[in-house]
This record gives sequence, C-alpha cells and structure tokens, in this order.
Amino acid sequence: HSFMETAAIKLADHGIATFRFNFPYMEKGKKAPDPQLILKKTIRSAIDKASEICNDLPLISGGKSLGGRMTSIAASENSLPGVRSLVFFGFPLHAPGKESVERADHLKNVHVPMLFLQGTRDRLANLDLLKPVCQKLGNKATLYIMEGGDHSFHLPKSAGKSDEEVISELAMVVSKWMVKLK
Repeated sequence: HSFMETAAIKLADHGIATFRFNFPYMEKGKKAPDPQLILKKTIRSAIDKASEICNDLPLISGGKSLGGRMTSIAASENSLPGVRSLVFFGFPLHAPGKESVERADHLKNVHVPMLFLQGTRDRLANLDLLKPVCQKLGNKATLYIMEGGDHSFHLPKSAGKSDEEVISELAMVVSKWMVKLK
C-alpha cells in the first residue's frame, strides 16, 4: 500500500525500521478481507519473522486501518511475543455511517501502550466516540489528532500540506511517542 510504503520511509528517517507484509486476500488481489482467524494468524507470523530477523530490537506492531485493528484483536487474545506497544494509523472504530464503539471493546484486554493516529474527518472513527474510548484506557492509550485528515490522512488542499508532509508528521509523532515509552 502506498501509504504504508511512504510511512516506512518516513519512519526510517527517525531510525525506525519497519517490517511490512500483506494479508493473503491482498496478495490474491481480492477486495474482501480474509476471515479474522487468517488475519490474526498472518499478523502473528509476521511478528515471529520480524522477531527472528531483528533479534533483540524492541518491536512495535500495528498498522493502517484493518491491519491495526486485527493486530489489537490478536494482542487482546494473547500477548504478541516481543511486542512492546501498538501504533494505529487510522483505527477503524466503526463502519461509515454506523457509529458505535463495539469494535473497541477488546482494547481493554491489550496490555501494552497504544498510539492512535486519527484524522478529524475520518468517517471510520468519530472522534466524539474515540476520545472517551482512549480516556477509558487510561495511560495505555495516546491519541494524536491530525486536524483535517480523513481515514487516509488526506487533508483538504486549503491545509497546504501534501500527503508526504502529513505522513512525515505522523512518523515524527510515532518517534517522539516511542522515546517517551523508554
């Protein structure tokens, strides 16, 4: 995904290596996601491989939208070995037009710090719903709000920032957040 490719480059500018992967449905060119069991298994396999490659480096897991949500579900069911925190680039709290917080119920069972990066125009995460979710999670959750950003963090032209500049800002936020965790 072009967003994750740019994010990986921008995170590298801050000394953060990334390990990216695709879910099987994406590899097959399908639009419908795999069953949740396959998504979680894929995430665990990717984390195992990243751990193998990176030896003792601290691992942070997460992802963009569905990838982040499935990572948090996997972490809520069984800890993810070696993963010290989770980062969500646009957590999909609800379907468009079907505002609710049920998709966040599992987050109370995640036992590592979580960083939520969200846009104010994200149709999959009404901030009036997400803010209280993060507050209930206490010091386990940090919410960073990108003013004007949609679910892919695109800003209106009037904002005067390119997608690359926005992703650079998000990478800086992740880097600063990680430093505070140490």
